[in-house]
Amino acid sequence: MSSDRQAVVARHLAKEVSSGTQTLTILHDVSLSLPAGESLAIVGASGSGKTTLLSLLAGLDRATRGQVLLDGVDLGTLDEDGCARLRAGRVGFVFQSFQLLAGFTALENVMLPAELAGYADAPARARLALDSVGLSARLEHYPAQLSGGEQQRVALARAFCGEPAILFADEPTGNLDTETGARISELLFDLNHQRGTTLVLVTHDAQLAGRCTHQLRLRAGRVI
Repeated sequence: MSSDRQAVVARHLAKEVSSGTQTLTILHDVSLSLPAGESLAIVGASGSGKTTLLSLLAGLDRATRGQVLLDGVDLGTLDEDGCARLRAGRVGFVFQSFQLLAGFTALENVMLPAELAGYADAPARARLALDSVGLSARLEHYPAQLSGGEQQRVALARAFCGEPAILFADEPTGNLDTETGARISELLFDLNHQRGTTLVLVTHDAQLAGRCTHQLRLRAGRVI
């Protein structure tokens, strides 16, 4: 499902960091536009700037130069709290390292973002989300009691629990074996299609990237 509305727009993004007395340029003049409901894979070798670009697009980091529009909102006009509020209502995340809270059950991990977004029915939403990823029997299990694939399914449930307009995924299959990674990829795209979410993902997996409607390849911080 695509739209004329642009969910993610980047204009002439550059990211520089200081390294001793030198300035290191991580991204050079990156521009892109992704319509709502479509998917983008950011690909390239390690160190090419993929995760940095994802962080800039999601408002987790600030560009040195350029502009990012996320769901129509110019991130440059928001402070950190404003970016956090924007993400809470519209954005979901899936990370390579799962990022689950060890002291929280699967249900509590999934509930948390929905609670922070102000959903009064967060527990019911979380139960439905875990059921959608086949984990209704694991609600009270802690991350240490779950396999890697189960932990990533919890992470997917958490990401979709608040019905985000945009989902960012950073190497969502990177810590999984091939078979488990394939199942997680299938689940990711099934959920994305069902919810009509815009998807931006970083991946080394050519098969996963090939399922996206668009690809952007980086080399040494430049689009090629």
